[in-house]
Amino acid sequence: MSVIAQYVMNGAMLGMMYALVAVGFTLFFGVLDIIQFSHGDVVAAGAFSGLAAWTLLTAAGMTSPGLLLIAVIATAAIVTALLGAVVARFIVLPVKTAPQLNVLLVTLMGGTVLRECIRLFYPGGSQPKLFPALLPTSGWNIGAFHLRFDNVILLVAGGLLIAGTHLLIGRTRLGLAIRAVAQDEETARTMGIDFRRVVLVTFALGSVLAAFAGVMDGLYYNEVFFGMGLLLGVIGFAAAILGGLGNMYGAIVGGFLFAALQTVGAVALPFASAYKDVFAFGVVILLMAIRPTGLIGESASERV
Repeated sequence: MSVIAQYVMNGAMLGMMYALVAVGFTLFFGVLDIIQFSHGDVVAAGAFSGLAAWTLLTAAGMTSPGLLLIAVIATAAIVTALLGAVVARFIVLPVKTAPQLNVLLVTLMGGTVLRECIRLFYPGGSQPKLFPALLPTSGWNIGAFHLRFDNVILLVAGGLLIAGTHLLIGRTRLGLAIRAVAQDEETARTMGIDFRRVVLVTFALGSVLAAFAGVMDGLYYNEVFFGMGLLLGVIGFAAAILGGLGNMYGAIVGGFLFAALQTVGAVALPFASAYKDVFAFGVVILLMAIRPTGLIGESASERV
């Protein structure tokens, strides 16, 4: 029983990371009808910028885990928000009216540049880097299952971040502007909405979600790697497609569903857990053949 509980917890942690990445893909697609294929590498940029902040602050003598954690998250969020806005302003918006294939290639190459910059210019960036354990690793014993505090904190924080994004989109003037642009760009412009500002803010917001996913990945595995965003980006995109691209709730459902498929693949299949990704992607392909618009995409009347 404790083994099953541990797998459920692992699946929940993975699902939260995937959902955070997938929501970013959905926000970008909602406002611009484009797939931002460098989004996975923004995850790695967030993790490495947080790690850089920790390295500098500990070298300066700061020892408080709480303050270091706040600094790591704040640095990752600020760096990736600026990075997302720069990507939108100088890479995506200039090719907005170009064929979709051009946008795909530009964002794909942008991600490669970002990934290689981390590898070449971060000290020792070509090697996996230890990520500090800034959260308490003790926990509760529930029968034979040990529930760690750090896992619970990360899950709650991820949930609050998604809930905050939901409230921002649904209950604020900025969210109203984002939804207006997502529904009809020309009408939104006619009504006086600053289209460029909305796009920049949306890309910054989606990138902050990716940054938290990167920091969460580092805190969970205590290791980051310059290529970590490749698989996370592909899975996040698959989760967004699975749930229904353009629908935030679909992205969340898709993220947790993909993690559940990986967990089932690792536990229940009569071969090595190394094939869990193959199993999960195979099921996603099958589901997409049955529902090409995603699991809840068709029922959604509004984008984002």
